[in-house]
Amino acid sequence: MAMQAAASTADGADAAGGDRLDPALVRLALIVLAGAVVVQLDATIVSVALDTLARSFRVGVSTIQWVSTGYLLALAVVIPLTGWSVERFGGKRMWLVSLALFLAGSVLCGIAWSASSLIAFRIVQGAGGGLLLPLMQTILAQAAGPERLGRLMATVAIPALLTPVLGPVIGGVLIDDLGWRWIFLVNVPVCALAIALAWRWMPELRVAQRHPFDGVGFALLSPGLAAAIYGLSEAGRHGDFADPRALAPLIVGLAMIAAFALHALRTRIVPLIDLRLFRSASFCGSAGMMFLFGLSLYGAMLLLPLYEQQVRGRSAIEAGLLLAPQGLGMMLAMILVGRVVDRTSPRLLVLAGLVLNVLGSVAYTQVGADTSEVLLGGSLVVRGMGLAAATIPVMSAAYHGLRPTDIPRATSAVRIFQQIGGSLGTAVLAVVLAHQLRGATTAGGVVDRGVQAHAYAVSFWWTLGFSLLAIPLALLLPGRPAMGVPPPAPRDGSGAVQVSDGTPGRRRRRATAVPR
Repeated sequence: MAMQAAASTADGADAAGGDRLDPALVRLALIVLAGAVVVQLDATIVSVALDTLARSFRVGVSTIQWVSTGYLLALAVVIPLTGWSVERFGGKRMWLVSLALFLAGSVLCGIAWSASSLIAFRIVQGAGGGLLLPLMQTILAQAAGPERLGRLMATVAIPALLTPVLGPVIGGVLIDDLGWRWIFLVNVPVCALAIALAWRWMPELRVAQRHPFDGVGFALLSPGLAAAIYGLSEAGRHGDFADPRALAPLIVGLAMIAAFALHALRTRIVPLIDLRLFRSASFCGSAGMMFLFGLSLYGAMLLLPLYEQQVRGRSAIEAGLLLAPQGLGMMLAMILVGRVVDRTSPRLLVLAGLVLNVLGSVAYTQVGADTSEVLLGGSLVVRGMGLAAATIPVMSAAYHGLRPTDIPRATSAVRIFQQIGGSLGTAVLAVVLAHQLRGATTAGGVVDRGVQAHAYAVSFWWTLGFSLLAIPLALLLPGRPAMGVPPPAPRDGSGAVQVSDGTPGRRRRRATAVPR
């Protein structure tokens, strides 16, 4: 469904924009979507299976939660490697390696014989999945160029926005009808198809420059991110940031990230994440907004199904289906935004999306035990439209004014901000909710649904606040559309686009994918 929507979004954008996307570029977008969809779905499908996995392996929650935590830590370790790996090995080769890793991890998870083996295999799966998503953005950003990037991002945003809604539903169906092993084995045919498509039709990604590996930066940044995300996960699980099991790794992680920042500003080689990119107002605004979107989107996706299950008594599948209106709103917005994103101010689109997001969240800040599902469903449609309308131009604005050779490392930085924002949002709202729910159970063990609903309403106020915090950052985005930029410079005999670097008499190869 996401693939069909992607094609229709791209076609609609072409018809409206008058500047049709090259068929080879659309084909490239569909090829990378085949891999991206399965990674995004896997993360949300597994989240609804933890209780089943705990019972199957006869272990406690403290053990089985490592199925999710181990995956997140693997993501944190490999994301900073994306930019360097594209420079060193090329985009196509890294895409195939990442898909193969994710495929191998999925097969191994599907045949896991114990909780320990499953956790270990999830780390393998996370290593592949952590590379795939930033690679997708890097490959498409370099292939599209600024004048077509917005429309292409409207296509690739589909899995990122829809899978948090579809994942719980698909996960519930697979677990109930086929068993828990199929939440991993279902990835196998999709990954195999994605590998075949990429092998046959994905163009090579030409990179003009290769920089030495930043070993010191890797030793600081990747373990630092892993420690910080682990600390945030523990804070959310125990409902307290002051818990030593959360506070200690969080402090260590933040200290290592700060040490990396100092190293990145002083080193003579190109660091894993070039902090000088933040001199660009557009990149700074985009990275900050992706952080806040992670807070709002992933935090809300923790609250929405739990509210339906705990307060309204819905099953996992029913709760997932009740989130479908948000997916509908996203689809509508992507069709509309895809038509105009390259011809409209990113700043204006993002501000409009934030307004819709706030309006769609208001009903949930007033939620009760018997609030109308029609009202909540309509609010989710509006909220979904706002999320899509804001996210698509933010993704493309991150590359505004950057050199093509900066794109891989810029993508890594944005993905890191989004990952930390998602982990922090989940942790913050889990802590807020835990504190609010302390008075919901009476001395006799009876749950007061009114108090329970109020706890969720207070927590939803936080998601609305995260959206409001993004408004000042939106003002840093470009006020003009990307359409109308000069066409690419002539190609040389090898087919690589030539881009002047400003030095008289010299040209360098543009780091881009050249569709065949």
